[in-house]
This record gives sequence, structure tokens and C-alpha cells, in this order.
Amino acid sequence: MKKEPNQFLRVAGIARDSIVDGPGVRLTVFVPGCKIKCPHCHNPETWDFNGGYVISVADILSMYRPQYQGLTLSGGEPFDQDNEQTAALLSLASFIHARGGDVWAYSGHYLEFLQAKNHPLLEAIDALVDANFEYKLRDYTLRFRGSSNQRIWIKNPEGKWKND
Repeated sequence: MKKEPNQFLRVAGIARDSIVDGPGVRLTVFVPGCKIKCPHCHNPETWDFNGGYVISVADILSMYRPQYQGLTLSGGEPFDQDNEQTAALLSLASFIHARGGDVWAYSGHYLEFLQAKNHPLLEAIDALVDANFEYKLRDYTLRFRGSSNQRIWIKNPEGKWKND
């Protein structure tokens, strides 16, 4: 077993037992801070990078239960975080993988944009729901998405992204 992390993460909130942020029952971590600020965002209270509270990665891991399928990173915008926040997210993802869970992330950015930036968080996640919520394209019958422009990307074992 890996040594418990000694890192801290600023979070806007944590949802235990989520069934809407990816497959199975999940732990969802909402990080504060978003540069996109989509109209009709369902979490505008998470836009402020200084919002929320600070918690240790170890304390977040203590909330993770064996019945969880994985962790979901949401926000705010997980891919707009500074280096320290990103390092803590990477550590958290690594520990979830070590426990057999998968890691999903939600982003208002498109996968192609994140790939062009070579964002390190892309390496640590197994699935990405990309694109901002578009009110005029809303469709609440879609699984794990709010609007039809949003895409679900699943990473295969070779590290290639496939649109699901």
C-alpha cells in the first residue's frame, strides 16, 4: 500500500455516494476556480479560486469506500487549477487507482484543447466529460451529461481516447 499523502487540496465541496457523476457509486470532489464561467452553469458558486475550504488528500481518501467504483473530479474547473492544486489532484487520482477505482473528470474545455496544453491531469484520469453546458442544447435524458454538445471520452489501456 502506498504511503498516505501529505498534500492539501482546496475544495468547493465533496459529494459522497454520487450516482450522477459517472458510472456506479462515486466520491465526487468539486474544486473551486473556473476561468470559463459558462452561462447557465449549475455550479457558479465554484467559480472563485479562493472559495471553498482546504482539506488534506488523506482526509479525502478516508471518505472513499470499498463500494465506490471511483472518483469524479468536477468543479469549478479541474483543468484550470494551479500547479499545487494539480499536484494534489494527481496524487488523489493515483491513490484511487491503487485502490482499484477509476477516475472521471468534468471539464468545460474540449479534450483537444487539453491535449494541446499537454495537461498532466489527462494522464491521471480514465474518462473525461468535455465541453461546456449549452442551455439551448440541454437534454436531461443524456447519461452523465447535461447538453448534447458534451462528449464522454474513455481512455483505453494503451492511453488513447475514444468517444463513447
